[in-house]
This record gives sequence, structure tokens and C-alpha cells, in this order.
Amino acid sequence: MSSSYLLERAWVGGAVHDDVLVEIADGRFASVVLTRRNSPLSDGVPSGQRQFHRVPGETARLPGLTLPGLVNDHSHAFHRALRGRTQRERGTFWTWREQMYAVAERLEPDTYRALARAAYREMVAAGYTSVTEFHYVHHRPDGTAYASPNAMGDALRQAAEDAGIRITLLDTCYVSSGFGAPPEGVQRRYSDGDAEAWAARAGDGPAAIHSVRAVPREQLPVFRGRAPLHVHLSEQAAENDACLAAYGVTPARLLHEADLLGPGTTVVHATHLTGDDIELLGTTGTRVCITPTTERDLADGIGPARRLHEAGCPVTIGSDSHAVVDPFEELRGLEMDERLATGERGHWTAAELLAVGTAGRGIEVGAEADLVTLDTSTPRTAGTGADEHTAVFAATAADVSQVVVGGRVVFTRGDEQEIGRELDDAIGALR
Repeated sequence: MSSSYLLERAWVGGAVHDDVLVEIADGRFASVVLTRRNSPLSDGVPSGQRQFHRVPGETARLPGLTLPGLVNDHSHAFHRALRGRTQRERGTFWTWREQMYAVAERLEPDTYRALARAAYREMVAAGYTSVTEFHYVHHRPDGTAYASPNAMGDALRQAAEDAGIRITLLDTCYVSSGFGAPPEGVQRRYSDGDAEAWAARAGDGPAAIHSVRAVPREQLPVFRGRAPLHVHLSEQAAENDACLAAYGVTPARLLHEADLLGPGTTVVHATHLTGDDIELLGTTGTRVCITPTTERDLADGIGPARRLHEAGCPVTIGSDSHAVVDPFEELRGLEMDERLATGERGHWTAAELLAVGTAGRGIEVGAEADLVTLDTSTPRTAGTGADEHTAVFAATAADVSQVVVGGRVVFTRGDEQEIGRELDDAIGALR
């Protein structure tokens, strides 16, 4: 399968270029041609009326600003059912967790697939072309295995395929309610008993440790050599306090002593860190996923994202609980939260933030052919320059006009109402 697009404006090689011709074959970019180099967008012609150089063959024209696909590096698909409900009262992360558990208790493979499919379609419509799913609801409500032990994970894979989004499914180990205590209530659905039993069910492949609370210290060696490996880290100060009480070290130091930090590991949140924690993560090249909209929603706090970046940690973003699904808001959040924390502006450049959002992926020969196009003439984006600053400091998910994954169009304007109905039906089935 082959196709080609003439992109009015596109982020290529760390800069915005006009009239970029891309040819796609077998889901990857076969050719990327700059037909004009950095020509100014100052002719006064609206983007919808601008003419392109004639290109022979079947070439689709994409007006607006086109970016490489954006990466949602942390997702709990079923949390989408909580939006608009958990925000109604005062509380903490821990009171929110009880409401989340109530949804987890009601999931079955068919309802999980329906909800995840709708949530993934919303992600695609927002500009995400890949998702890293942190999956821990493995078993029946009473804790016994399904006839197919990975039925819930299979439901998520099928949901992603249906929605047209790439998925990295992290089979997550969760065997303790807290530092060795047995699982309680709905947590029985999460647990395989111990890490060895989890590994026997999960097999090889992408994995996650739910947290240092949920996997005892003596079981951490099971995860050595696993990559990619993700883990919730220091999301709550209470987690740090409990880890210090149980083991005498911080969660980051605990993972380091277990030889689990490094480029193949991503720690999620990393909100409450010591200077020593930041140095450990940076010197080992450990990746860090920040989820600004969820961390705001749960009152988690503001993590040291810029300090982690400067220490040597590659930074990514995720929508996590899906209180908001908008990659541009997540990227803005990295900068805006730093401003609130420091009282100063200008911590991240737009180019740096796009590199975070795309996880370093680009529109280049050989890369996966994922494209996200922004309408640069909406009330939010008009007059903002139609460049990288438009993407990260002006645009929202509502400005996405088309999404291509692997050369296939998976979202166009007009799909929103169908996605909304699908979400309403899937969430309603869990009430």
C-alpha cells in the first residue's frame, strides 16, 4: 500500500517547512522532499485557499501544520469512565482511588474492549498515534483466572487495533496492597500471587512494576533485563514515607539497588524526588513520563521535569487517567507548571516540547508514517504563526483535522460525534 501527501506546513528535521512532499510505502516514509525551503507564510492568503506546486500522480493535499505522530506514554484506559465524576467533591489521591477501584470491579473483557476502543479513538482524534497501556486488571473479580489467562490484555490489544492506534501493552505486576501486605478487595483482580507467577503468565515482552508499594523488594530481581519496563515512582509523598519506613531508602534508590534503572526503564510521575533521586535517574539515563493534567487533577504536585531533563533523563508525556486527553495541553503543562513552581517563564522551548511529545520521532525516510495535522485557521490557532509555537502554545486537541497512522487515515474532521456516542455507550454500560 502506497500513498503520498503534499503538506502545506510540516515539522521536519527540527524546523517548520512549507510544501513538504511525503511518499509512504508499507506504512513507512519512503521519501520526504522539501519542495520549498523555509518560504515565509506572509502572502496574506488564507490556508484554505493557498495553492501548491503541482505534483504528478495521486497526491493528497493537507492544509495546515503537520507534525509527526504524538506518543501517549502512560494510559489506564478504563480511567476514562471517571471523567467528570471524581472531580465533584473534595478529597485526595487516595479517595479518588476508591472511586477508580469501583470501576475496575465492574470490568469484563467485552466491556473493557468497548471502553478502551472508545478511549483510544478519542486519543487518535486528539493527535496521539501510539499509546503505552499500563495494564493491571488481569483476572476475574474474585481473583481467579479467565479461561484465557490474558483475556483482559487481549481485549486491549484488539481495542487498539480497532481504533487504529499503535499500542505497547505493559503487562503490570501488582501483588501487594502495600509493602508486602496481601491484596485487598478489587486488588485481587490485579494479583498473580507473586512476581514469579506473574512472569509465568505474562511471558516475555513489555512489562511494568505497578509501584514499589505493590511489588516487594525481594521480588524485584524478576524484572532485571526487562525492557521496556515502566513503574509508577514517587507520585505521592506518602509512598516515599512508607518506602523509607519499610526499606530505609527512597523508591528511586530502591530501584537503583535492584539494578532496574537505565535507558530501558521509564518511571512515571517522579513528582516527589530528592536531589539524589534526580541524580540517580539522570546518570542512569532512565526515562521519565510526566502526566501534567492528571497530576493537577489528583493534586499530586508539580514534578521536577526540567531538572530531570537537564540531568540526562529523556522525558515523555501521557494522559494517564484521561481527565484530559490533549497532547498539546500536556506539553504546555510542562512549561506552565514550571512557571508556577519557579515564578519564571521560558523553561522549555517549543522545539524541545515537540521532541518530548513525539518521543523523538520524526517525518523522515524509514520512520513509521504517522502524521497529525492541525488546522491553523481556527479561533485558537489563527494568527499564531502556523509553526511549532502554534502547536504547543496555542493549539488544542479540537484543532486536529486529520490523523494518519502507518499511512492509513484513522481520523478526519467529522468523526467526533461518532466517537462521543461510542464513549457514552461504553461508559453507560458500566454504570
